[in-house]
Amino acid sequence: MERFCDLRQKEVINVCDGCRLGYVSDLEFDIRTGKIIALIIPAENSKMWNIFGGGSREYYIAWKCIKKIGDDIILVEANLEELLQECP
Repeated sequence: MERFCDLRQKEVINVCDGCRLGYVSDLEFDIRTGKIIALIIPAENSKMWNIFGGGSREYYIAWKCIKKIGDDIILVEANLEELLQECP
């Protein structure tokens, strides 16, 4: 069993291209079932652009894209262009 604070310390890596996405900052879950729907990871370059007035962006990774949760990393398999979203 994992706690949210444990997930936040794991780096997320896309197995399709080996790209390091970053670290989990938030979760989305279904209130009715209590199941996690997605991991949310801030996009690396969004922090810099947010200072200059650009919108921040984040990776929204559906639970079905997660292939393995290890001791130090979370492996996902997904198309990065489809994952990147504007923050609400």
